[in-house]
Amino acid sequence: MKIHIDIDSFFASAARIADPSLEHKPIAIGGRSDTKIFSQEARQCINTANNGSFVPMFYKNYEERDDDLSNFMDSDGRIRGILTTASYEARKYGVKTAMSIAEALQRCPQLIIKAPNMTLYQKLSHELHEFLQTRVPLIEQASIDEFYGDLGGWIGEDEIEEFIDTLRHDIKRVTKLPVSIGAAKTRYIAKLATSYAKPFGCKTIFAHNFDAFVNPIKVEDFAGIGRSMKAKLEAAQIHTLGDLRRRRGTVESWGPYACELYKRVNGESDAKIETKHERKSIGISRTFDPIFSRDELRRRIHILARHLSYAVMKLEVIPTHYHLSIAYEMNQRSHADKTLCERFTEKKFDSLCIELFHEADIYRRLHVIRISINCSAFTKHSRRELSLIGFNEDEKMERLTQNSHKMREKYGMGALKWGSELC
Repeated sequence: MKIHIDIDSFFASAARIADPSLEHKPIAIGGRSDTKIFSQEARQCINTANNGSFVPMFYKNYEERDDDLSNFMDSDGRIRGILTTASYEARKYGVKTAMSIAEALQRCPQLIIKAPNMTLYQKLSHELHEFLQTRVPLIEQASIDEFYGDLGGWIGEDEIEEFIDTLRHDIKRVTKLPVSIGAAKTRYIAKLATSYAKPFGCKTIFAHNFDAFVNPIKVEDFAGIGRSMKAKLEAAQIHTLGDLRRRRGTVESWGPYACELYKRVNGESDAKIETKHERKSIGISRTFDPIFSRDELRRRIHILARHLSYAVMKLEVIPTHYHLSIAYEMNQRSHADKTLCERFTEKKFDSLCIELFHEADIYRRLHVIRISINCSAFTKHSRRELSLIGFNEDEKMERLTQNSHKMREKYGMGALKWGSELC
């Protein structure tokens, strides 16, 4: 049997661990893109705790705050930002993830808004991971707040329910985190079971109750069915997982992905528990108030490139594929990609990001609201050979990049900046 463990309202639960007086009160965690990165006064460092394939690196201010609504007010006193999670007490008022903070406060005036504290979340996630490794033979971290485990050959099927019930209470006692646990033959059905065990519950799906559990569930509630697939299924009058299971021919005629989806829903397909995930990409992005000035946008790209360059050096990898995307007002988007099989240096990366921006910026009459940069296809994964053209010059610049990295390690991200950032 596979199990899926999910922390209930993780960020809200973490806030209660930090401040027990918040227990049983409606609370929510706000989320607003950190635009302080673009301030010349910003003092930031990088956090790599619990870093892994699905647990991202992040940048934080040295003076990380976790106080109140003031974090989400702009200079005009307007409340900005959206919610990243809400406690179950808040959800009773209709407050939910991705809702604007302003609307959430209208629905629940007594709602307590807390700022995110990524350092705390990483710490608690790491502690839970370490604890689970002492109780489950194979444990995989799927994200910062969810894990998969394999109990095959360890716990008998007739002991599963008792084991996971004991496990959730032990987790609460040791880490203070409330979790919900689902168990089933495959990881995909176990994850589905967890969503029906919340909050702080357990649910086990055996062969004898598989049909009764799966069939009534709406298709959009199954992980892997997004908007486009949902629309396709509904167009074919497939509204529940039971409908989907009865229409195998129709679904499989849509191609390999749909075939795999059918097998997952039907409990036929599974995947191994991967105890270690190697990171295959790293990126940085920021959302901000609309900006038209291309000079200011280029300045911000220099800053994002500096931060991402630092992270690449921290990981000790050499990317060979680079991606930059732009989100504009009026819901327009564009992107540009480039493959470059050369040694990584900060100067070259900075120039490349500006080049990608000029290529991607096709709606030059529109304001920009988001920029994202991503590096992937690391040499050890892609098996690409690095070019020897300009090798000696690259070697000099690589040493400069490494020395810059050491200074930032010691004195912070703002210790060295490009002159183009100060415009």
